[in-house]
Amino acid sequence: MIILRNICFYIAYYIGSTFYVIAALALFLFDKTLFRRIVKGWGGYHRDCMHLFLHIGVKVEGGPIDRPALYAIKHESFFEALDAPQMFSVPVVFAKRELFRIPVWGYLARKYGLVPVARDQGARALMQIMREARQKAEEGRPLVIFPEGTRVPHGERRKLQSGFSGIYKMVKLPVVPVAVNSGPLYHRRWKRPGTITYRFGEPIPPGLPRQEIEQRTLDAINALNR
Repeated sequence: MIILRNICFYIAYYIGSTFYVIAALALFLFDKTLFRRIVKGWGGYHRDCMHLFLHIGVKVEGGPIDRPALYAIKHESFFEALDAPQMFSVPVVFAKRELFRIPVWGYLARKYGLVPVARDQGARALMQIMREARQKAEEGRPLVIFPEGTRVPHGERRKLQSGFSGIYKMVKLPVVPVAVNSGPLYHRRWKRPGTITYRFGEPIPPGLPRQEIEQRTLDAINALNR
């Protein structure tokens, strides 16, 4: 039954996503507000497909704060990236550069406000990322980053990428650490039923030394590692 439910999920989600991408492309040309609503609707559609076919629910402990912030999210699977438009209001997500090579989707992602990140980036590329981050922060949009830089198996702690502290220093915003335990359910071809939990930690103020912000963030995003 797990395999059958997964096959139904993949068929429904990817066919539906095709229509969302087409609608987003059409609406982007005429109405920016509706374009953003379509993106949020796509995030909601993903959750609906998870619930209906995979029997995966989502639990949220805490939530986003009512002022601009940099949200540092534990990265265990594709779930938290796909769910960002549903969880946050018009988020600016730092995503790996390879995703922007996907035809149409990559173009729309840039227009929505996603920021490409190269894992092998040099100082010049990092400065460009920081400039984009500052601009988006000034617009009042929540910034979403996966500070580990890649998906990390559930229960494993991994050193944060250096770009995280650079962005933190540049944007001068509080960091809200977010723990997510999606790995055991979603990080596999055949996804399993259960509940994925978000746990929003207490905001960490701006202006802290690199070692302190990295340690406090690392501890908080691993709060569900049990």
